[in-house]
Amino acid sequence: MSMTQHAEPAVSTPPASGPKETDGRTSERPLAIRLLARPEVGVFLGAAAVYVFFLIAAPPVRDGASMANILYSSSTIGIMALPVALLMIGGEFDLSAGVAVITSALTASMLSYQLTMNVWVGVFVALLVSLGIGFLNGWMVVKTGLPSFLVTLGSFLILQGVNLAVTKLVTGNVATDDISNMDGFGQAKKVFATSFDVGGVNVKITIIYWLVFAAIATWVLLRTKYGNWIFAVGGNKDSARAVGVPVAFTKISLFMLVGFGAWFGAFMFGMVQQGIVYAGWNPDWFKAFLGVMLLGAVLINLWVQRTATRR
Repeated sequence: MSMTQHAEPAVSTPPASGPKETDGRTSERPLAIRLLARPEVGVFLGAAAVYVFFLIAAPPVRDGASMANILYSSSTIGIMALPVALLMIGGEFDLSAGVAVITSALTASMLSYQLTMNVWVGVFVALLVSLGIGFLNGWMVVKTGLPSFLVTLGSFLILQGVNLAVTKLVTGNVATDDISNMDGFGQAKKVFATSFDVGGVNVKITIIYWLVFAAIATWVLLRTKYGNWIFAVGGNKDSARAVGVPVAFTKISLFMLVGFGAWFGAFMFGMVQQGIVYAGWNPDWFKAFLGVMLLGAVLINLWVQRTATRR
């Protein structure tokens, strides 16, 4: 007699539901932490700290007209700071940027006055001169392989000497002649130096140019192929060249952009410059306060970045 045994099917009990385990490497961080991790937020907080300091120390800063003056002072530097920032992201920097502005202004003024030409002719020639200086700096950096520090330091010294020597040679003085009564000056002033009222506060057009140029630079850097090229050549130019990035074109064009125009750290510069005046402090302390404010803003930025990274 045989007995047939049937094995009972194993019944598995599903595990009790509990909290879902997540991989910390793939979990999404809170929105606030992700915002703090962005570099521009740290810069904004640094600028806000400078603003709050002078808001307390210098009551005139609270006035709308004073803030308009601060923004105007910042915009004249900020417009130049934008291409300089792009150039630094691209792995280079230009020591001649500041003196090149003077070269451009002297070119426009002397050409218009000495040749009795329309001011617009001087403006466009000055633009060509500025672009040419940028092209020469970029071409020398790319072709020689020398550090941009050395190349642009040489350009700085050359332009500084040429500005003084040529101005004295042409005008017999260290300053150019007045061109405010020449043809085209009124039109040029409307384009580059006009102003308008907002709530009874006089606002300079340069502030609008500053914001518009900053928006364009941001879009180009983050949303275009050219922006990808900038990041690539700033990281490793050999690797960038290997994947088809036109390194020479990118670097030279960035130096040419420096000859044309910049943004956010300039807000702190303008805030300190005007804030000391409104606070009634000795202007001899300007550079000292500028350094302290800059260091404080950088430390705030560093603290924010590290806090966001740890979380």
